[in-house]
This record gives sequence, structure tokens and C-alpha cells, in this order.
Amino acid sequence: MSQTITEKKQEYVPRVLVSDKAKEVIDELRAVNGDLMFHQSGGCCDGSSPMCYQADEFKTGDSDIYLGDIYGCKFFISRDQFEYWKHTQLTVDVTKGRGSSFSLEIPMGVRFIIRSRLFTQEELENLYPVH
Repeated sequence: MSQTITEKKQEYVPRVLVSDKAKEVIDELRAVNGDLMFHQSGGCCDGSSPMCYQADEFKTGDSDIYLGDIYGCKFFISRDQFEYWKHTQLTVDVTKGRGSSFSLEIPMGVRFIIRSRLFTQEELENLYPVH
């Protein structure tokens, strides 16, 4: 069964989800840092992982696409990365290990990662619109 979100009486398939483990990390980070947001730039090395920032610390621009909210956090992806991932549903998860990025979870000994799966044809016809 596919997860859906409702907007203006239209049910959409979300482009991005979040795992329960990631929600636990988000709760810890939110308690210390306040509102959060995610950005996936697609840069090399750690830049290809989703980065978590305080909501007012990272400025998005015309080269970023808003994919939706995950657990109360806005999720953005660079336009180039979106072109690569647009046929997949992304799930933000966590794994043990310390990355070398500026993402807020790094000092906790974990890092956010992306898991993905291809959308079905039916889901592709009902995707949450990008902004």
C-alpha cells in the first residue's frame, strides 16, 4: 500500500519519506536546534548525503527544488539531483558512522542517508508537485 498525502482534496504520493530511526534523530536535533530543514545537493562525497540544518541557516535558491515536508522539516534537493532522482521515492534514514559534513547529526556518531525505490507507473501519475 502506497503512502499518500492530501492537499486541496487531491491525494498525492509523497516524493520523500522519513524512517522511524531518522525521526528519533530529528527529535534530538530539534530539541537542541529548533526548527530544521534538509537539503540534498548531490555534490561529491558527503554532499551526496542529505544534510540537516537549522531552518534559518541554509538559504535555498532557484537551483533548489522543494520536495515536501518530512516530520515537520522542509526537504529540498538541487535541480541537478532532482533530474537524477525524479523517478524514485526517497526515504531519509540514518546509519552509524561519522561523516565529515556540516550536517547537524554528525557529532552524534550517525549520519543521514537516502534510501530509494522506483515509483510505479500509477504513482508517477499522482506525485506531489514540485516547487
